Amino acid sequence: MRARHLTVAAALLLLIGAGQTLGGEPTAAGLWQSLDEDSHQPNAWFLIRDNGGLYEGTIVRMFMKPGEDPNVVCDKCKDDRRGKPWLGLDIIRGMKRNGAEYTNGTILDPRDGDLYSAMMTLTPDGQTLVVRGYLGISLLGKNQYWTRLPETAFNEIDPRFNPHPPPAPGRKPAGAMKTDSLRH
Repeated sequence: MRARHLTVAAALLLLIGAGQTLGGEPTAAGLWQSLDEDSHQPNAWFLIRDNGGLYEGTIVRMFMKPGEDPNVVCDKCKDDRRGKPWLGLDIIRGMKRNGAEYTNGTILDPRDGDLYSAMMTLTPDGQTLVVRGYLGISLLGKNQYWTRLPETAFNEIDPRFNPHPPPAPGRKPAGAMKTDSLRH
């Protein structure tokens, strides 16, 4: 009986970690990839979290071009993010969910320190997030299309930002059954 409860609990955690609500409806929470507009190669991964109904996004992996400084900081930011490294920088703040749309938030462009009003729209399959930064009204903005990454991609981000850290070497994951308990 206990094993069945653990299996159900593990399945629920996987759904939530994959950006699913308990009702099965996808959310923006999860790991996302953006592509460079010119090369169409990955340029960053973002972790979006639900912090008590406010969705926030952090840069958790960067794909640098040759010659770019991997330790770049937000030296043009005008708020509390000034001087902070891009890796680990919260660029999306204050998004409120209304079905598949997320509104009333802001997005930071760390390249120039500009802060924009923002909205996000999740496609029905939960695999694409349309992120729109704008000035004033949403018509005066630009879309980016982010792709959801699989759960296995969490293993490729800096452990400081991983909400699902792997178990320490030599330790079994929580809830793992001992093989002795399977013997009769």
